[in-house]
Amino acid sequence: MRILHTEASTGWGGQEIRILDEASGFIARGHEVHIAAPQDAPIIGVAQQRGIPSHSLAINRRRLGSLRALMSLLSELRPDVIVTHSSTDTWLVSIGTRLMRRRPAVVRTRHLGFQVGRSVLNRWLYGRAVDFVVTTGEATRQMLIKTLHIAPHRVASIPTGIDTAKFAPGDKSYARKVTNIEPGGTPVIGIVATLRSGKAHRFLVQALTDSRLSSARLVIVGDGPQEAALRKQVAELGLDSRVIFAGRQQDVVPWFNAFDIFVLPSTAIEGAPQVVMQAMACGIPLVTTPVGAIPELVRDGETGLFVPPGDAKALADAIARLVEDHDLATRLAAAGRRHAEHKFAIAAMLDSMEKALTNAVASRAVKK
Repeated sequence: MRILHTEASTGWGGQEIRILDEASGFIARGHEVHIAAPQDAPIIGVAQQRGIPSHSLAINRRRLGSLRALMSLLSELRPDVIVTHSSTDTWLVSIGTRLMRRRPAVVRTRHLGFQVGRSVLNRWLYGRAVDFVVTTGEATRQMLIKTLHIAPHRVASIPTGIDTAKFAPGDKSYARKVTNIEPGGTPVIGIVATLRSGKAHRFLVQALTDSRLSSARLVIVGDGPQEAALRKQVAELGLDSRVIFAGRQQDVVPWFNAFDIFVLPSTAIEGAPQVVMQAMACGIPLVTTPVGAIPELVRDGETGLFVPPGDAKALADAIARLVEDHDLATRLAAAGRRHAEHKFAIAAMLDSMEKALTNAVASRAVKK
């Protein structure tokens, strides 16, 4: 197949990483894959580094010029299927393909777990404008079916796959050397996430003030709009010497391997956050919240610990429990690694996506 991925977002996170990994995987399987995104989107530069054909288009704006640019690219590439990933590019693709004599199949990937509105436009966009919908978690799939009355056979939950050979337990001493985290006996708590309010870093910072965690250090990997607020919070709580802002990292594996405990205290509805799967694959005990599709990834008390969202005291309790109970931390880490190897291997995602795209192309051919 000739596949075009469109992404209107100019941010960076699990959504963009999944697109890149999926594109690379499909290219390795013999498909032709292209990515279109705004010029200032980080995904463009990373795609080029990976050798994935990329095209800079202003598809983050619902304007006639954006539609024309998209139509020009579609005329040039003549894709069999277009996979959209955000709202604006989905609208542009849905309109643009209706102006084409030879219409490619359109598959909408819904990464986020946020509730969608019940509007007529949304029902058209998800129900008629596209040929198929993919979500990253079953909770999101059920929400779309219930809210927009989409036929269940037209929506599939395909969790993001990860490379369990790459994301694997590693030497902690070496990892701390390459990440410049000073060695020592104090526990290192880590989070890898874009600094958005829904990721709830602020509650993790607050948890660090608990007396039971007085020797712990927190490493924050990622950047985003909440960075200034978080730095201010850290300073006001007198935690500057114990919190490391590592910024965005292209290779997060050494950071995972440097952590003793991974925490994702999300309060916003999640799709299926890759970092949770990556932490488990790296054999790190984790603490997270049961929001969105996270309960589809983590078994409370077996592969990780759940705490109520927005509760800094519960976060501190769970982290302290793992610090104090080495056997529990070891058991959760080992079980998480086994679970990741069994459930989250990237090959399973590629198999399912390949089937979904193939079926969408076949369905579009029948409609012609």
